[in-house]
Amino acid sequence: FPGWEPERMAKLDELFKAYAPVTKEKLWENLKYFLEALMPTCHECDIKMAIHMDDPPWDIFGLPRLLVDEPSIDRFLKMVDDPYNCLTLCTGSLNANPNNNCAEIIRKHCDRIAFGHVRNIHHFPNGDFSEAAHRDCCGETGIIEVMRAYHDCGFEGYIRPDHGRQLWEEGPGNCRPGYGKYDRALGIQYMLGIWDLLDRLDEEKKG
Repeated sequence: FPGWEPERMAKLDELFKAYAPVTKEKLWENLKYFLEALMPTCHECDIKMAIHMDDPPWDIFGLPRLLVDEPSIDRFLKMVDDPYNCLTLCTGSLNANPNNNCAEIIRKHCDRIAFGHVRNIHHFPNGDFSEAAHRDCCGETGIIEVMRAYHDCGFEGYIRPDHGRQLWEEGPGNCRPGYGKYDRALGIQYMLGIWDLLDRLDEEKKG
């Protein structure tokens, strides 16, 4: 990604200039053209396309963002209404805007989610936000309700604990920012614990 490493920062101005004429509606038009061209091959090869939410969910540096909330997700899925045109539903991206109800969106579009990214967000009174540990009490995303939504709809796709803090000996030089292996491992176990509990509760209801 341009800008990920310091030596690529010089390309940012060039990219900003290249995309300056692209309006939000033009970007929607380009995305539709791209996906419609891909769908026949996706069917032939049985491969799903799964678009990631825009992160953060608002325009930045003057560049338009498309998948930012429930109405825009509705538009995207109706625009190319094909089971191979799917979502990478990222709770961290969506919940940077606290008005987005991630669990509600999951329940609405579960059959079109191919990949779930589960990330917790903590919001500050001034509108700032930070990524937080996966425990429900560490942020306001509602991780328990997110996992319950996936569980209730019988989700059989892929889910990952999206991002993690740098813990213990991790630091500059041995860890990609946002991808601490220990915290992501803790996140996996936390999510599995929620899933196991939901399985048990379902069994008790049947019993």
